[in-house]
Amino acid sequence: MLLGLNHITIAVSDLERSLAFYIELLGMKAHVRWDGGAYLSLGAVWFCLSCNRPMPSLDYSHIALDIAQQDFAAFTAKLRGAKVPEWKQNSSEGQSLYFLDPDGHKLEVHCGSLQSRLDTLKSKPYSGLVWL
Repeated sequence: MLLGLNHITIAVSDLERSLAFYIELLGMKAHVRWDGGAYLSLGAVWFCLSCNRPMPSLDYSHIALDIAQQDFAAFTAKLRGAKVPEWKQNSSEGQSLYFLDPDGHKLEVHCGSLQSRLDTLKSKPYSGLVWL
């Protein structure tokens, strides 16, 4: 039986640049690094940077990171001040900023939860929505 999310691994082209982005800009905790990568964490999620040839998705696939409502504005200002590219404007429930990492991986910082999204769907359902 599956227990939950174990870890996320992304390919990075420049380990130093990615470490600076994920640790200094996003605030992930660093644990170890080696010639081919590094292990970081964000809350209880293990995050691996693996030196490889990145091939970011061209579709909507992305990693969404949780942030407290009171921290959203300052965090957004920090990313924009660092000229981090944005890839989408938010059009859904909760505040979100959609941005790219140095290799073009799609990320999102989001205020909200599954429950807040489901509550919103009660009054603003998606086209064809079926409750399971």
